[in-house]
Amino acid sequence: MSTLIQVDAYIDSLNHVEKKKYNQKIKIIKELYVQGPKTNAEICTDFRISSPTSKGLLKELIEEGLVEKQGQGKSEGGRKPALYGLRDNSLYVLSIALGRFRTRMAIFDNNNNNITRTRVLPIHISKDMGIIEQLYEHAEELIASSGIDREKLLGIGLSMPGLVNAKEGNNHTYLIPPTGAESLQKILSSKFNKPVYLQNDVKSIALAEYRFGLAKGRKNVLVLKLDWGIGLGILTDGRLNSGYTGFAGEIGHIPLVNNGALCYCGKIGCLETVASGIALTRMAKEGIQSGQYSLLNELSGGEIDKINPQLIIDAANLGDQFAINILSEMGISLGRGIAILIQLLNPELIILGGRMAEARQYITTPIQQSINQYCMAQMREKTEIVLSTLGLEADIMGPVAVVMENIFEDVLESDSE
Repeated sequence: MSTLIQVDAYIDSLNHVEKKKYNQKIKIIKELYVQGPKTNAEICTDFRISSPTSKGLLKELIEEGLVEKQGQGKSEGGRKPALYGLRDNSLYVLSIALGRFRTRMAIFDNNNNNITRTRVLPIHISKDMGIIEQLYEHAEELIASSGIDREKLLGIGLSMPGLVNAKEGNNHTYLIPPTGAESLQKILSSKFNKPVYLQNDVKSIALAEYRFGLAKGRKNVLVLKLDWGIGLGILTDGRLNSGYTGFAGEIGHIPLVNNGALCYCGKIGCLETVASGIALTRMAKEGIQSGQYSLLNELSGGEIDKINPQLIIDAANLGDQFAINILSEMGISLGRGIAILIQLLNPELIILGGRMAEARQYITTPIQQSINQYCMAQMREKTEIVLSTLGLEADIMGPVAVVMENIFEDVLESDSE
């Protein structure tokens, strides 16, 4: 069983007939992972194979410990058919969400159960490749303490901010390998001796929403991560739209304010300078320093440097008018940016996630007001705007979706070569 999903040696050892059967098994596993339990008849229809062939493949997958019977399906008259689904703890994915200020790490099984408590690590992203060793040491400790069979570890998903080209396997903002060196992805895969898949943090979250959240079953969706910065994941016709070099979605760095503040990207007046956690914190600190009364004085213990987005949201929830006002101001600016997106991309659904989305009505109401003002009625009325039900867990679930999105494709492509 442990050799079933391998890309090189195992496939090379198979003859033509065995490879065909292997390919069919991988497709069934992928189908059960993405769609959930299926009946034998449904598998036959999906892959255009005979009932005896399907039953034979399912029997082998059950013997290999990957599939099990999971109840009964709907009957169209007569006996209810058996449902087949992936067995818990058959395969695993190590998920790493590397952030600007902290890193989260967990192991998930093939049914998306978090089998370890999510670890929060004091590792933050930088251009320094030295943190790879720290990630490796923490990952090894987590794997060892989990007690899982390492042979069942399919791969590692790593999400991070920055300009990530997933196909190339590099981040052009952080963790930049020396000139002439292998790609970051190859360096990590060699280090871990497992397949490693990289993705931008927001694109990773968009995949999590598509596989596990409110975007499931939808085709054209925008996923906005509202945190210290602003990120955008674009789903077009049910597929992640990464653009030509993988950098699509940098909405936070669209110049929106004439003669605005200098953004850390080097440009003037970017959306992030007026509609992000960084901007919100700056607005709060400036208000307090100018003598504005706010509960933030008490919540921060009089230490202005302790003011952060979460503290501002907490103050708003306690009825602090200053905190409510600056959240509203931020929401209006954000709504203007979202109105542009609606008119460019015509999405059916927009999902708001990230820490700033925890402000809920204090940010969604001004966003909607701004969209009403700046967007054509015919387009905005067909676009639904919702708060993520995955919440902050989307960060750690995203890399799981990234691995599962890629691992089966890599195996099937290898088999077809």
